[in-house]
Amino acid sequence: MDIGFIGLGVMGAPMAGHLAGAGHRIHTCLNTSPLPDALHGASVKVLGSPAEVAAACDTIIIMVPDTPDVIRVIRDENGLLEGLREGALVIDMSSISPIVTAELAGLVDAKGGQYLDAPVSGGEVGAKAQTLTIMVGGPQQAFDRALPLLQLMGKNITLIGTHNGAGQTCKIANQIIVGLNIEAVAEALVFASKAGCDPAIVRQALMGGFASSKILEVHAERMINRTFNPGFRIKLHQKDLNLALESARALGVALPNTATCQELFNAASANGHADADHSALVRALEAMANHEMG
Repeated sequence: MDIGFIGLGVMGAPMAGHLAGAGHRIHTCLNTSPLPDALHGASVKVLGSPAEVAAACDTIIIMVPDTPDVIRVIRDENGLLEGLREGALVIDMSSISPIVTAELAGLVDAKGGQYLDAPVSGGEVGAKAQTLTIMVGGPQQAFDRALPLLQLMGKNITLIGTHNGAGQTCKIANQIIVGLNIEAVAEALVFASKAGCDPAIVRQALMGGFASSKILEVHAERMINRTFNPGFRIKLHQKDLNLALESARALGVALPNTATCQELFNAASANGHADADHSALVRALEAMANHEMG
């Protein structure tokens, strides 16, 4: 089918590539970046605006960095709403505000379309491997319609709730857990290293015990090897924890450890690591300890 895909970044490009590889025709529009090399030779048509993409497709996927970007794509001049077909399905796979998600879904519904929020977890590795976890909010019928496409990009696909915003809420919960796990692993390794232990051996030992986790497996190795090229950038995790803290304030929920984790991300970002992988949070703890693992 003809599928619109707006947002061909680190994760969006391989996701769109899987759709094209399954025989679908991709329609997109570019902002300032050229078409990713991985999509050259694929069935990709570049159009001039989100409105043109919407006019050409019955399904449009959005995968952009932040809430203002999704707003721009959908409702700004030449946005999706201007070209949206009757009955079209908009799937936002970005990670944005649940409150804004509900508002945007209402605008799409008013134009005769359907809307799903379907944020993902798994980073660049999961996007390339087609193993993303996809958390969906929206009507059951729209979910059933989208599922064959989502299965080309991910493995663990769950309809969290039939109201728009449910998927984004679940993604925020995911980012709280991931951020706090990264912080815990970083603290443990800095502690062990400054006490005179080899952090690589400590990691190996802990992988066989109750402290074992995906974060310990993947992100601890990045911390030890100093490989902070981004799978998921610190500045994006900052954005997600901002959403968590803003939503928590609106709900009257205390997230004390999330706030502490955010301050460590802020410290790492202030010291020039905003575009590094979120495992580089360890640099903030190393600075506080006046000790770098190695």
